[in-house]
Amino acid sequence: MKYVQVLGTGCPKCKTLTANAEAAIKSLGIAAKVEKVDKITDIMKFGVMMTPALVVDGQVKSVGKILSAEEIKAFLV
Repeated sequence: MKYVQVLGTGCPKCKTLTANAEAAIKSLGIAAKVEKVDKITDIMKFGVMMTPALVVDGQVKSVGKILSAEEIKAFLV
């Protein structure tokens, strides 16, 4: 199972990245859990200074941009 985290304070960009991550998971038909991390102190633990950010299995994959579902799929396979 993949563990996906979207780091962000709840802005529209963060919500879009979350939706795209969920769409990528659904499209691939894989088992994955998506967690929204919105506390600044928790976000800083990843060393991320810009949001939104995407974390897959504990590794930061993207910072400061909205990835499409297609782009996210590459991190999930």
